[in-house]
Amino acid sequence: MIIVRSLGQQDYEPLWRRMQDFTDTRTAETPDEIWFTEHPPVFTLGLNSSPEHLLAPGDIPVVQVDRGGQVTYHGPGQLMIYPLIDLKRAKLGVRDLVTGLEQCIVDLAASFGIEAVARKDAPGVYVDARKIASVGLRVRRGASFHGMALNIEVDLEPFSRINPCGFSDLEVTDLRHLGVEAAHADIQSHVQNGLLRHLSLQNEEIVSGD
Repeated sequence: MIIVRSLGQQDYEPLWRRMQDFTDTRTAETPDEIWFTEHPPVFTLGLNSSPEHLLAPGDIPVVQVDRGGQVTYHGPGQLMIYPLIDLKRAKLGVRDLVTGLEQCIVDLAASFGIEAVARKDAPGVYVDARKIASVGLRVRRGASFHGMALNIEVDLEPFSRINPCGFSDLEVTDLRHLGVEAAHADIQSHVQNGLLRHLSLQNEEIVSGD
């Protein structure tokens, strides 16, 4: 069984701690979960982050976290996708998980007639060299947490206060700027189904919950 939770808007740090607790206390019998949420404005710094990439955070909180990657921004209108998966039990490698996350966004964009691509040199999904989704994961005790951020209809100004993902010349976009008018719930449903399919979890039972 895989449990899919739609959590609405959640403060970043308490939910991050909840992911850590889930990962640290899960057993071989614990069902995998996928959490969908969004956060109030926050900058997060990954384990590999360099302080010089945080240019001018202003009044937006900054949180040092335990995922991979550099600095990024999260805010309302950005869909967070957190796969909490026992990778060994699911017979998945980290690259399989990253590819599955990226490919479900590539497929989503294609359904709206938009050509999106993943890049081997910089994880995430791009449209005309502009980043629309970013990936940052952590694996502990053989299980994954953290995940992917998809820009649906997000304030892009805070990205100018950082070097997103450590790249000073990286432009960021969202689905609305690309002409996509679909409802957030429909986008989430498409992403959920695509991720389950690409991770070969589509035959599992899905339980929606808070």
